[in-house]
Amino acid sequence: VQASHFEGLITTIVGYVLLAVTLIMCHGLAALVRFQRSRRLLGVCYIVVKVSLLVVVEIGIFPLICGWWLDICSLEMFDASLKDRETSFDSAPGTTMFLHWLVGMVYVFYFASFILLLREVLRPGVLWFLRNLNDPDFNPVQEMIHLPIYRHLRRFILSVVVFGSIVLLMLWLPIQIIKLVLPNFLPYNVMLYSDAPVSELSLELLLLQVVLPALLEQGHTRQWLKGLVRAWTVTAGYLLDLHSYLLGDQEESDSNGNQPANNNNNQPIRNNNAIPAVGEGLHAAHQAILQHGGPVGFQPYHRPVRFPFRIVLLIVFMCVTLLATSLVCLTLPVFAGRWLMSFWTGSAKIHELYTAACGLYVCWLSIRGITVLLAWMPQGRTVILHKVQEWSFMILKTLIVALLVAGVIPLLLGLLFELVIVAPLRVPLDQTPLFCPWQDWALGVLHAKIIAAITLMGPQWWLKMVIEQVYANGIRNIDLHFIVRKLAAPVISVLLLSLCVPYVIAAGIVPIIGVTMEMQNLVQRRIYPFLLMVVVLMGILSFQIRQFKRLYEHIKNDKYLVGQRLVNYERKAGKTSAAPPPSPPQH
Repeated sequence: VQASHFEGLITTIVGYVLLAVTLIMCHGLAALVRFQRSRRLLGVCYIVVKVSLLVVVEIGIFPLICGWWLDICSLEMFDASLKDRETSFDSAPGTTMFLHWLVGMVYVFYFASFILLLREVLRPGVLWFLRNLNDPDFNPVQEMIHLPIYRHLRRFILSVVVFGSIVLLMLWLPIQIIKLVLPNFLPYNVMLYSDAPVSELSLELLLLQVVLPALLEQGHTRQWLKGLVRAWTVTAGYLLDLHSYLLGDQEESDSNGNQPANNNNNQPIRNNNAIPAVGEGLHAAHQAILQHGGPVGFQPYHRPVRFPFRIVLLIVFMCVTLLATSLVCLTLPVFAGRWLMSFWTGSAKIHELYTAACGLYVCWLSIRGITVLLAWMPQGRTVILHKVQEWSFMILKTLIVALLVAGVIPLLLGLLFELVIVAPLRVPLDQTPLFCPWQDWALGVLHAKIIAAITLMGPQWWLKMVIEQVYANGIRNIDLHFIVRKLAAPVISVLLLSLCVPYVIAAGIVPIIGVTMEMQNLVQRRIYPFLLMVVVLMGILSFQIRQFKRLYEHIKNDKYLVGQRLVNYERKAGKTSAAPPPSPPQH
């Protein structure tokens, strides 16, 4: 326990396990002597401890196991060893465990997302052995309470086996094949060092948090993946005569209508357990809810001869496909990125994240261009030229918007953050801070993304409405005039004022007063955080004043308000020429 560097956490978990065992024994003893209140109280306490331990296992231990298994299976890809991982764990145990947990959680999340995509393609009932996370009736806490411990333990072991086998199939085995076929391709260069004054970590955060999510959101990647899965399913179904089992035959039954020939298929369907038994009703209900109005129960299917053998062939075909897909994903983007980067950097080693991102973008642009051309080809040359002109104009407007919104604003925001937070904390007064525009821009993009997300989650004000309008218009309906006038110009003006006004005060007004050089240096270095503190205090003060005014109005109305009456609003004569003449005074 001491060698694990987490003796406190492990001791606490063991204590909760012993507490659960003690509660079980006391619950049985209370049931034996018929202490009903004590038995009920002990049962509730045991449920609380049980659910807490299961949550720790599901959210903490299982992703941690997946993360470590991913790391172990990918050691040869990065030219590392278990000794290196042990050294890093001894030097920083908390950081190492958190990073492995984070990697495992991302892996589990994307695996669950892929299962949800499979449910949209496959016939209801094919994935009956997997829990449906989209089911509104699915309640994990209720399952934790009602299912016994051995069922949870069996499910946990099965999940570890499935996830571990997929990692072996899609990571370890492709690495061995790549080392055998392309011995000079591996290892990947992922060292966090560079001679340039650019933070590698900041650019990695930029790629992972901004660039790649934008690629996945704007590139119709999910639709492409769903189409590929459906094409593979159709191919495998027709090759193995499992089309009815994988995709169902609703179309055939709809086309046949109410013909008497349908009665001949009822007997084999019953023999193949297509109609759910009593114990399968929950899965049937879940699948029916997922299909939004489909029939209650499993969708019927035709069971061919040698059905188990065909299922085994289907699993083998699926494993071969996953292996080939993993090989392509591990080699093609990196190879293309290395080839393109070699024209720019020569033989210098570059972080593989950049080469992989570059190659991924090139592959995505190629696929996107091919699909667009195939969609435009049947429409004729005139339509193609019109589309090219329209897209060229749209790309020009997008580049202008990107220069302002993704170039100027993040640069000013990163520089302001450097002056307000980083420089006062890291650079002493007797030293001169050095600013790197490239790194400030990279960090400014992250700050801009965080500020935009907080703004969209916050109350309704002008910036939120403008950002929502820009999101609603999208890239194809981009409004350059609206973005420049409503978003770029106000934000750039505020950032420029925040940068220039303190500098003018520190470098132009303070020397006129006649203070010493030390005081001038102190004012120049500390005026930005001081003004930030003033602005924050003024914001808090104005918020409190508004809250006190609302409280005052509420107390006054609660104490003195007798009633409210709706009165018609009459415009005055001088407001507009179309207004009615004023009524004569009444005495």
